[in-house]
Parts: sequence; structure tokens; C-alpha cells
Amino acid sequence: MFAKKINAAKAGIAALAIAGAFTATLPAAQAEGTVNIYSYRQPALIQPLLDAFTAKTGIKTEVLFLDKGLEDRIAAEGTNSPADVVLTVDIGRLINVKEKGVAQSVDDETVNAEIPAEFRDPEGQWFGVTTRGRVIYASKDRVEQDTITYEELADPKWKGKICMRSGQHNYNLALFASMIAHHGEEKTEEWMKGLKANLARKPDGGDRNQAQSIFAGECDLGIGNTYYVGLMMTNEKEPEQKDWAKAIKVLFPNSGDRGTHVNISGMAMAKNAPNRENALELMRFLASAEAQAIYAETNHEYPVLPGAKVSETVKSFGEIKPDSLPLADIAKYRKAASEMVDRVGLDDGPSS
Repeated sequence: MFAKKINAAKAGIAALAIAGAFTATLPAAQAEGTVNIYSYRQPALIQPLLDAFTAKTGIKTEVLFLDKGLEDRIAAEGTNSPADVVLTVDIGRLINVKEKGVAQSVDDETVNAEIPAEFRDPEGQWFGVTTRGRVIYASKDRVEQDTITYEELADPKWKGKICMRSGQHNYNLALFASMIAHHGEEKTEEWMKGLKANLARKPDGGDRNQAQSIFAGECDLGIGNTYYVGLMMTNEKEPEQKDWAKAIKVLFPNSGDRGTHVNISGMAMAKNAPNRENALELMRFLASAEAQAIYAETNHEYPVLPGAKVSETVKSFGEIKPDSLPLADIAKYRKAASEMVDRVGLDDGPSS
């Protein structure tokens, strides 16, 4: 039987495992009426969406959750893979699904009509479903201004006042790639040197930790995704995170010109999907206004479909004007961005 919601790390699945290590335990293709999902997204984050899909279509869903090695597992399973649909976050991972040859092209009138061109692969091998802005967390107490640009992060007036996670993290690489796409490598590298000089400390932690540092007075600005603000605001298990969220305001960079860099959660149809028609039904559903509203509210994200409902929590962040540069164009510069982070020594911190 198809394994449900297995954590890859606990299952001991290596990112680059030998094909035989997987095929020995592969299940047979599922019967009609089922769609098999390989997901990098936590099961709890997608279950409301899948429940709504089953209620609407009668098609059951089976979820295999992995925290790493998803693309390699599908590749190793080959033509026997039960995977129908891949769900993941970040343009880098979606590009990786395509480049590793584990997705197939989908040219569907319904899906294409609902998802704007800048949020889908020109060859139909991946599609964005929701977006999250890469924004600036700013101290409510110590930062008076309510507007900012990414370019301004290199201004010496912020020296010792910026916190961020590793520059090599996918979320930051996507932002840096967008800077290269807009300004070219030479200007972006000078900007990155200025950003490094303004850091309060060596890049560390996750996005929420940057809000924590602002709350603690260690810095005034942090770089983070919008949805983490929602996660902090609604965190009942760790209520101290609500205090971190209350300490910050969300600034949407470049709202006055090109718009704020956004990344996506997305979907792709697996190359050898045994339940292709059911997979297509799921993709059509995920592209719909109904599904995007559910998905976006559950995860504190923005629907890609213009006019789809935005949750009250997300509305409280402020209005976002997304950068219209196609993500496929941004993704081309991810390797250059990664090399630049190392060349500049961004992750070494401000004093290096």
C-alpha cells in the first residue's frame, strides 16, 4: 500500500540513494479513483485542500511526505513510480523537478487560464499555486519609515542593523537571483557587499528568528517571508512568537516601482503518473479560486489567481504589489547568486 505521510529523514531516505534501494519496496500503481502526491509540504498544511478536493470530485488522495530527496526518489523509481503530482515550495525546487527529468509537460486550458504566465513554466512542467513575498521585517519601535527598497539595504545608514538567515538558503538565493535579473551581476555584487557591511551579526537561524532578534533589540531590520508572520501571529503552541510578530511591521520593498519579489508554492505532474487523468483533475482544482483560497488561508500565503480571496491575517500584513518578472527568468540566475554569496563571503558576517 502506498505509504502515507512518511518523513523522509525518519525513513532514512538519502538525497542521492541508489535506485535499487527504492524499487524493492515500491507499491503498484493505485487503482482508479486515487491520486498519489509526493510532497515537500507538511501534510497538515495541505490536508484541508485535499479534503476539499475529495469532497468535490470523489477522488481519494494518498500523500508521501519527504523532507529531502523527493526528486531523486521519483527518478530512482523510474517507470514504476506511483507518483502522480508533486507539491513543493520555492522556484528552485520546482526547477529542480524539471531539470531532473521527473516532471511532464501539461498544456491544459483550465490550468493555463487560472495561473498567470509569470507563475508557470513556459513548457508547462511546473505551476505556481500560491505566493509569498520576500519582505522586510522592521521594528515598530525603532524604524519610522513605512517604505523601503531592496537596494536600500546596502545604505550605510543601516550599518549593524540588519539580520538575516543564510544567504545560501533557497529563499534568499531567489531574492538575489531577482536582483541579478534586474541589475546585472556587477551591480548586484556591489549591493551584496553593502548588505554584508550592514549586518548586525553572522547570518543564522530561520526567518522567524530574525523577528525574534528584532524583538530582542539585536537588529532593526530582518529579511523574511510574509507567511512566517502569519505563523507567528497564530502560534498557540509557542505563544512567545506572538510577541515577536507584534514587535515588527511588514515593509513591502519596491512597492513604488517594480514590486516586491515573490516566491511560490507549486505543483508539477510526475513524468510517469499512473493516474494521469486524476492528477490533471487535482491540478485543475488547485488552480481554482476555491482551492487557492483554502491553500492560501491555511498557509498564510497569497493566491496566484487575481481576485481570489485573501485571508484576514494576510490582509493585515498590508497590500503587496508582486514583481511581474517571470520566475523562470529569475531562476536562471540562481547559480550565479549562490556563487556570489560565497565570493562576497556574505555568510561570514559583517566583520570578515
